[in-house]
Amino acid sequence: MLGKNNLVARLRSLWPAPMAIGTREKWRACCGAALGIIAVAAMASAWLNGALATEHGVLALAIVAPIGASAVLVFAVPSSPLAQPWSVVGGNTLSALIGIACAKWIPDASLAAAVAVSLAIATMMAARCLHPPGGAAALLMVIAGCQQFHYALSPVMLDSLVLVLVGVLYNNLTRRAWPHVPATPASPPRSRFSSADLDAALAHYNQVLDVSRDDLQALLERAEASAYQRNMGEIRCSDVMTQTPIVARQEMPLREAWALMRKHKVKALPVIDRQQHLTGIVTVADFMNQIDLDAHEGVGWHLRALLRPTRAQEAATIVGQIMTRSVRVASVDRLLTELIPVFSENGHRHVPIIDAQRRLVGIVTQSDLIKALYSAVRV
Repeated sequence: MLGKNNLVARLRSLWPAPMAIGTREKWRACCGAALGIIAVAAMASAWLNGALATEHGVLALAIVAPIGASAVLVFAVPSSPLAQPWSVVGGNTLSALIGIACAKWIPDASLAAAVAVSLAIATMMAARCLHPPGGAAALLMVIAGCQQFHYALSPVMLDSLVLVLVGVLYNNLTRRAWPHVPATPASPPRSRFSSADLDAALAHYNQVLDVSRDDLQALLERAEASAYQRNMGEIRCSDVMTQTPIVARQEMPLREAWALMRKHKVKALPVIDRQQHLTGIVTVADFMNQIDLDAHEGVGWHLRALLRPTRAQEAATIVGQIMTRSVRVASVDRLLTELIPVFSENGHRHVPIIDAQRRLVGIVTQSDLIKALYSAVRV
Protein backbone atom coordinates (compact mmCIF):
# COMPACT_ATOMS: atom_id res chain seq x y z
CA MET A 1 0.00 0.00 0.00
CA LEU A 2 2.85 2.32 0.86
CA GLY A 3 4.53 1.58 -2.46
CA LYS A 4 1.34 2.44 -4.33
CA ASN A 5 1.04 5.75 -2.48
CA ASN A 6 4.65 6.59 -3.35
CA LEU A 7 4.00 5.80 -7.00
CA VAL A 8 0.92 8.03 -7.05
CA ALA A 9 2.85 10.83 -5.37
CA ARG A 10 5.66 10.53 -7.93
CA LEU A 11 3.21 10.58 -10.82
CA ARG A 12 1.49 13.66 -9.39
CA SER A 13 4.86 15.41 -9.06
CA LEU A 14 5.24 15.18 -12.85
CA TRP A 15 2.26 17.50 -13.30
CA PRO A 16 3.51 21.10 -13.04
CA ALA A 17 2.11 23.53 -10.50
CA PRO A 18 -0.34 26.13 -11.85
CA MET A 19 1.17 29.35 -13.16
CA ALA A 20 0.86 32.30 -10.79
CA ILE A 21 -0.50 34.64 -13.45
CA GLY A 22 -4.00 35.90 -14.16
CA THR A 23 -6.21 35.25 -17.16
CA ARG A 24 -5.61 38.74 -18.51
CA GLU A 25 -1.85 38.18 -18.59
CA LYS A 26 -2.33 34.85 -20.40
CA TRP A 27 -4.44 36.51 -23.08
CA ARG A 28 -1.92 39.35 -23.35
CA ALA A 29 0.85 36.86 -24.13
CA CYS A 30 -1.24 34.90 -26.65
CA CYS A 31 -2.36 38.01 -28.53
CA GLY A 32 1.19 39.38 -28.57
CA ALA A 33 2.59 36.16 -30.02
CA ALA A 34 -0.09 36.19 -32.73
CA LEU A 35 0.68 39.79 -33.69
CA GLY A 36 4.40 39.08 -33.65
CA ILE A 37 4.17 36.08 -35.99
CA ILE A 38 1.79 37.89 -38.35
CA ALA A 39 4.17 40.84 -38.55
CA VAL A 40 7.19 38.61 -39.14
CA ALA A 41 5.42 36.63 -41.86
CA ALA A 42 4.15 39.76 -43.60
CA MET A 43 7.32 41.83 -43.49
CA ALA A 44 9.75 38.98 -44.22
CA SER A 45 7.73 37.68 -47.17
CA ALA A 46 7.31 41.20 -48.53
CA TRP A 47 11.06 41.75 -48.23
CA LEU A 48 11.96 38.46 -49.94
CA ASN A 49 9.16 38.07 -52.47
CA GLY A 50 7.64 41.50 -52.81
CA ALA A 51 4.24 40.19 -51.70
CA LEU A 52 2.51 38.69 -48.69
CA ALA A 53 2.87 34.96 -48.15
CA THR A 54 -0.43 33.17 -48.81
CA GLU A 55 1.02 29.74 -49.59
CA HIS A 56 2.91 27.39 -47.31
CA GLY A 57 5.89 27.16 -49.63
CA VAL A 58 6.35 30.92 -49.76
CA LEU A 59 5.95 31.20 -45.99
CA ALA A 60 8.61 28.53 -45.45
CA LEU A 61 11.11 30.73 -47.27
CA ALA A 62 10.18 33.84 -45.29
CA ILE A 63 10.01 32.61 -41.70
CA VAL A 64 12.02 30.04 -39.72
CA ALA A 65 10.41 27.76 -37.14
CA PRO A 66 12.56 28.85 -34.15
CA ILE A 67 10.87 32.27 -34.36
CA GLY A 68 7.77 30.61 -32.89
CA ALA A 69 9.75 29.64 -29.79
CA SER A 70 11.25 33.13 -29.65
CA ALA A 71 7.72 34.58 -29.69
CA VAL A 72 6.86 32.51 -26.61
CA LEU A 73 9.75 34.04 -24.71
CA VAL A 74 9.29 37.62 -25.94
CA PHE A 75 5.57 37.83 -25.18
CA ALA A 76 4.96 35.25 -22.42
CA VAL A 77 8.09 35.81 -20.28
CA PRO A 78 9.40 39.25 -21.31
CA SER A 79 11.27 39.67 -18.01
CA SER A 80 13.45 36.61 -18.67
CA PRO A 81 17.14 37.25 -19.44
CA LEU A 82 16.68 34.69 -22.24
CA ALA A 83 14.01 36.85 -23.89
CA GLN A 84 15.79 40.20 -24.22
CA PRO A 85 16.36 41.80 -27.65
CA TRP A 86 20.05 40.91 -27.93
CA SER A 87 19.30 37.36 -26.84
CA VAL A 88 16.69 37.01 -29.60
CA VAL A 89 18.68 38.58 -32.44
CA GLY A 90 22.15 37.48 -31.40
CA GLY A 91 21.14 34.02 -30.24
CA ASN A 92 19.21 33.11 -33.39
CA THR A 93 21.67 34.66 -35.86
CA LEU A 94 24.91 33.35 -34.35
CA SER A 95 23.40 29.90 -33.87
CA ALA A 96 22.21 29.83 -37.49
CA LEU A 97 25.70 30.74 -38.70
CA ILE A 98 27.19 27.92 -36.62
CA GLY A 99 24.57 25.46 -37.94
CA ILE A 100 25.33 26.43 -41.54
CA ALA A 101 29.06 26.00 -40.94
CA CYS A 102 28.55 22.55 -39.44
CA ALA A 103 26.25 21.49 -42.30
CA LYS A 104 28.84 22.70 -44.81
CA TRP A 105 32.01 21.27 -43.29
CA ILE A 106 30.96 18.17 -41.33
CA PRO A 107 29.88 15.37 -43.68
CA ASP A 108 28.13 13.23 -41.07
CA ALA A 109 24.67 14.74 -40.49
CA SER A 110 24.21 13.36 -36.97
CA LEU A 111 27.64 14.58 -35.86
CA ALA A 112 27.02 17.93 -37.54
CA ALA A 113 23.74 18.33 -35.64
CA ALA A 114 25.35 17.51 -32.29
CA VAL A 115 28.31 19.82 -32.85
CA ALA A 116 26.07 22.63 -34.12
CA VAL A 117 23.85 22.67 -31.03
CA SER A 118 26.82 22.32 -28.67
CA LEU A 119 28.80 25.14 -30.31
CA ALA A 120 25.69 27.30 -30.49
CA ILE A 121 25.21 27.05 -26.72
CA ALA A 122 28.89 27.85 -26.07
CA THR A 123 28.82 30.81 -28.45
CA MET A 124 25.60 32.24 -27.02
CA MET A 125 27.00 31.99 -23.50
CA ALA A 126 30.21 33.72 -24.55
CA ALA A 127 28.29 36.46 -26.38
CA ARG A 128 25.78 36.86 -23.49
CA CYS A 129 22.84 36.09 -25.75
CA LEU A 130 21.71 32.67 -24.49
CA HIS A 131 18.38 32.01 -26.22
CA PRO A 132 16.82 28.50 -26.27
CA PRO A 133 15.39 28.87 -29.81
CA GLY A 134 18.98 29.45 -30.92
CA GLY A 135 19.65 25.75 -30.44
CA ALA A 136 16.70 25.02 -32.70
CA ALA A 137 18.03 27.49 -35.28
CA ALA A 138 21.40 25.71 -35.36
CA LEU A 139 19.72 22.31 -35.66
CA LEU A 140 17.37 23.52 -38.38
CA MET A 141 20.29 24.62 -40.56
CA VAL A 142 21.81 21.13 -40.34
CA ILE A 143 18.52 19.31 -40.95
CA ALA A 144 17.74 21.49 -43.95
CA GLY A 145 21.28 21.03 -45.27
CA CYS A 146 21.67 24.79 -45.61
CA GLN A 147 25.14 25.82 -46.75
CA GLN A 148 24.52 29.48 -47.64
CA PHE A 149 25.72 31.81 -44.88
CA HIS A 150 23.49 34.64 -46.06
CA TYR A 151 20.51 32.56 -44.92
CA ALA A 152 21.50 33.45 -41.33
CA LEU A 153 20.96 37.09 -42.19
CA SER A 154 17.81 36.69 -44.26
CA PRO A 155 15.47 35.33 -43.11
CA VAL A 156 16.86 34.38 -39.64
CA MET A 157 18.18 37.75 -38.50
CA LEU A 158 15.44 39.59 -40.42
CA ASP A 159 12.73 37.55 -38.68
CA SER A 160 14.37 38.14 -35.30
CA LEU A 161 14.60 41.90 -35.83
CA VAL A 162 10.94 42.18 -36.84
CA LEU A 163 9.87 40.10 -33.83
CA VAL A 164 11.94 42.31 -31.52
CA LEU A 165 10.40 45.46 -33.01
CA VAL A 166 6.88 44.14 -32.44
CA GLY A 167 7.89 43.02 -28.94
CA VAL A 168 9.13 46.49 -28.01
CA LEU A 169 5.89 48.12 -29.21
CA TYR A 170 3.41 45.56 -27.91
CA ASN A 171 4.98 44.84 -24.52
CA ASN A 172 5.38 48.50 -23.62
CA LEU A 173 1.87 49.36 -24.82
CA THR A 174 0.52 46.58 -22.57
CA ARG A 175 2.56 47.85 -19.59
CA ARG A 176 5.34 45.29 -19.71
CA ALA A 177 8.62 47.20 -19.83
CA TRP A 178 10.75 45.66 -22.57
CA PRO A 179 13.70 45.52 -22.84
CA HIS A 180 13.18 44.51 -19.28
CA VAL A 181 14.28 46.92 -16.55
CA PRO A 182 14.91 45.23 -13.16
CA ALA A 183 11.97 46.01 -10.87
CA THR A 184 13.66 47.49 -7.78
CA PRO A 185 11.28 48.85 -5.09
CA ALA A 186 11.26 52.65 -4.68
CA SER A 187 12.40 52.22 -1.08
CA PRO A 188 13.72 48.68 -0.86
CA PRO A 189 12.92 46.88 2.40
CA ARG A 190 15.78 46.06 4.67
CA SER A 191 16.67 42.44 4.26
CA ARG A 192 18.56 39.95 6.34
CA PHE A 193 20.70 39.05 3.33
CA SER A 194 23.06 41.30 1.35
CA SER A 195 24.00 41.39 -2.32
CA ALA A 196 27.16 39.47 -1.45
CA ASP A 197 25.04 36.76 0.21
CA LEU A 198 22.91 36.46 -2.93
CA ASP A 199 25.99 36.26 -5.14
CA ALA A 200 27.40 33.50 -2.94
CA ALA A 201 24.12 31.56 -3.14
CA LEU A 202 24.01 31.90 -6.94
CA ALA A 203 27.61 30.75 -7.20
CA HIS A 204 26.77 27.71 -5.08
CA TYR A 205 23.65 26.99 -7.19
CA ASN A 206 25.82 27.22 -10.33
CA GLN A 207 22.96 26.95 -12.84
CA VAL A 208 21.39 29.23 -15.41
CA LEU A 209 18.30 30.93 -13.95
CA ASP A 210 15.42 32.11 -16.11
CA VAL A 211 15.24 35.30 -14.05
CA SER A 212 17.65 38.19 -13.75
CA ARG A 213 19.75 38.57 -10.63
CA ASP A 214 18.20 41.96 -9.80
CA ASP A 215 14.68 40.62 -10.21
CA LEU A 216 15.52 37.64 -8.03
CA GLN A 217 16.84 39.91 -5.29
CA ALA A 218 13.79 42.17 -5.51
CA LEU A 219 11.51 39.12 -5.40
CA LEU A 220 13.22 37.69 -2.33
CA GLU A 221 13.16 41.04 -0.55
CA ARG A 222 9.46 41.51 -1.29
CA ALA A 223 8.70 37.99 -0.06
CA GLU A 224 10.68 38.61 3.13
CA ALA A 225 8.95 41.95 3.65
CA SER A 226 5.56 40.30 3.10
CA ALA A 227 6.37 37.59 5.63
CA TYR A 228 7.57 40.21 8.10
CA GLN A 229 4.43 42.28 7.58
CA ARG A 230 2.26 39.19 7.97
CA ASN A 231 3.96 38.23 11.23
CA MET A 232 4.27 41.72 12.66
CA GLY A 233 1.21 43.30 11.08
CA GLU A 234 -1.21 41.40 13.30
CA ILE A 235 0.58 41.97 16.62
CA ARG A 236 -0.96 44.63 18.82
CA CYS A 237 0.33 46.33 21.92
CA SER A 238 -1.91 44.20 24.11
CA ASP A 239 -0.12 41.08 22.83
CA VAL A 240 3.37 42.08 24.00
CA MET A 241 2.90 44.66 26.75
CA THR A 242 3.90 44.06 30.35
CA GLN A 243 0.57 43.87 32.15
CA THR A 244 -0.04 45.36 35.61
CA PRO A 245 3.19 47.39 35.56
CA ILE A 246 4.80 48.66 38.73
CA VAL A 247 3.47 52.18 39.27
CA ALA A 248 4.07 55.22 41.46
CA ARG A 249 1.97 58.13 42.68
CA GLN A 250 2.86 61.77 42.66
CA GLU A 251 3.12 61.97 46.43
CA MET A 252 5.44 58.94 46.68
CA PRO A 253 8.89 59.83 48.13
CA LEU A 254 11.76 59.46 45.73
CA ARG A 255 13.48 56.99 48.01
CA GLU A 256 10.49 54.69 47.86
CA ALA A 257 10.20 55.05 44.07
CA TRP A 258 13.89 54.27 43.65
CA ALA A 259 13.56 51.21 45.87
CA LEU A 260 10.66 49.97 43.72
CA MET A 261 12.70 50.36 40.56
CA ARG A 262 15.66 48.47 42.03
CA LYS A 263 13.51 45.73 43.50
CA HIS A 264 11.65 44.99 40.26
CA LYS A 265 14.61 45.82 37.99
CA VAL A 266 12.72 48.37 35.93
CA LYS A 267 13.91 51.71 34.60
CA ALA A 268 10.60 53.56 34.61
CA LEU A 269 7.50 53.86 36.76
CA PRO A 270 4.24 55.15 35.28
CA VAL A 271 2.66 57.66 37.66
CA ILE A 272 -1.11 57.32 38.13
CA ASP A 273 -3.85 58.94 40.17
CA ARG A 274 -6.51 57.19 42.24
CA GLN A 275 -8.63 56.49 39.13
CA GLN A 276 -5.70 54.71 37.44
CA HIS A 277 -5.34 57.58 34.95
CA LEU A 278 -1.80 58.27 33.80
CA THR A 279 -0.39 61.58 35.03
CA GLY A 280 3.27 61.13 34.15
CA ILE A 281 6.26 58.80 34.23
CA VAL A 282 9.42 58.79 36.33
CA THR A 283 12.55 57.19 34.90
CA VAL A 284 16.17 56.68 35.82
CA ALA A 285 16.92 59.65 33.58
CA ASP A 286 14.65 61.83 35.71
CA PHE A 287 16.65 60.88 38.80
CA MET A 288 19.94 61.59 37.02
CA ASN A 289 18.70 65.01 35.91
CA GLN A 290 18.52 66.06 39.57
CA ILE A 291 22.23 65.40 40.07
CA ASP A 292 24.95 67.94 39.36
CA LEU A 293 27.40 65.71 37.51
CA ASP A 294 29.98 68.50 37.27
CA ALA A 295 30.35 68.77 41.05
CA HIS A 296 33.39 67.39 42.85
CA GLU A 297 31.54 64.54 44.58
CA GLY A 298 30.69 61.37 42.62
CA VAL A 299 27.34 60.28 41.22
CA GLY A 300 26.76 57.85 44.06
CA TRP A 301 27.15 60.57 46.70
CA HIS A 302 24.72 62.86 44.91
CA LEU A 303 22.18 60.06 44.44
CA ARG A 304 22.31 59.15 48.11
CA ALA A 305 21.83 62.83 48.98
CA LEU A 306 18.82 62.98 46.71
CA LEU A 307 17.24 59.90 48.27
CA ARG A 308 18.00 60.95 51.87
CA PRO A 309 17.03 64.61 51.97
CA THR A 310 17.03 67.00 54.88
CA ARG A 311 13.75 68.42 56.18
CA ALA A 312 14.23 71.56 54.13
CA GLN A 313 14.58 69.54 51.01
CA GLU A 314 11.75 67.08 51.65
CA ALA A 315 9.05 69.04 49.81
CA ALA A 316 11.09 68.91 46.60
CA THR A 317 11.86 65.18 46.66
CA ILE A 318 8.62 63.47 45.83
CA VAL A 319 7.87 61.81 42.49
CA GLY A 320 5.55 64.57 41.37
CA GLN A 321 8.45 67.05 41.48
CA ILE A 322 10.75 65.24 39.05
CA MET A 323 8.44 63.10 36.88
CA THR A 324 7.95 63.75 33.16
CA ARG A 325 4.41 64.99 32.67
CA SER A 326 4.28 64.86 28.87
CA VAL A 327 4.10 61.13 28.15
CA ARG A 328 3.80 59.32 24.82
CA VAL A 329 1.09 56.67 25.21
CA ALA A 330 -0.56 54.05 22.99
CA SER A 331 -3.89 52.24 23.09
CA VAL A 332 -4.17 48.50 23.69
CA ASP A 333 -5.42 47.81 20.16
CA ARG A 334 -2.70 49.80 18.40
CA LEU A 335 -0.46 47.85 16.00
CA LEU A 336 2.98 47.24 17.44
CA THR A 337 4.62 48.22 14.12
CA GLU A 338 3.40 51.79 14.68
CA LEU A 339 5.58 52.03 17.79
CA ILE A 340 8.81 51.18 15.98
CA PRO A 341 9.46 54.82 14.91
CA VAL A 342 8.66 55.96 18.45
CA PHE A 343 11.44 53.80 19.86
CA SER A 344 13.95 54.09 17.02
CA GLU A 345 13.62 57.77 16.07
CA ASN A 346 12.19 59.59 19.07
CA GLY A 347 14.40 58.08 21.75
CA HIS A 348 11.59 56.59 23.87
CA ARG A 349 12.35 53.51 25.94
CA HIS A 350 8.96 53.00 27.58
CA VAL A 351 5.46 53.57 26.20
CA PRO A 352 2.56 53.25 28.67
CA ILE A 353 -0.53 51.48 27.29
CA ILE A 354 -4.01 52.77 28.10
CA ASP A 355 -7.53 51.44 27.54
CA ALA A 356 -10.59 53.18 26.06
CA GLN A 357 -11.17 55.00 29.37
CA ARG A 358 -7.53 56.16 29.33
CA ARG A 359 -6.66 54.03 32.31
CA LEU A 360 -3.19 52.51 32.54
CA VAL A 361 -3.30 48.79 31.65
CA GLY A 362 0.30 48.02 30.72
CA ILE A 363 3.61 49.23 29.37
CA VAL A 364 5.68 48.34 26.27
CA THR A 365 9.43 48.58 26.71
CA GLN A 366 12.29 48.31 24.24
CA SER A 367 12.82 44.76 25.47
CA ASP A 368 9.22 43.85 24.68
CA LEU A 369 9.60 45.29 21.18
CA ILE A 370 12.87 43.47 20.52
CA LYS A 371 11.39 40.15 21.62
CA ALA A 372 8.44 40.64 19.25
CA LEU A 373 10.75 41.60 16.36
CA TYR A 374 12.96 38.58 17.00
CA SER A 375 9.98 36.25 17.00
CA ALA A 376 8.76 37.75 13.72
CA VAL A 377 12.06 37.40 11.83
CA ARG A 378 12.86 33.98 13.26
CA VAL A 379 9.90 32.21 11.62
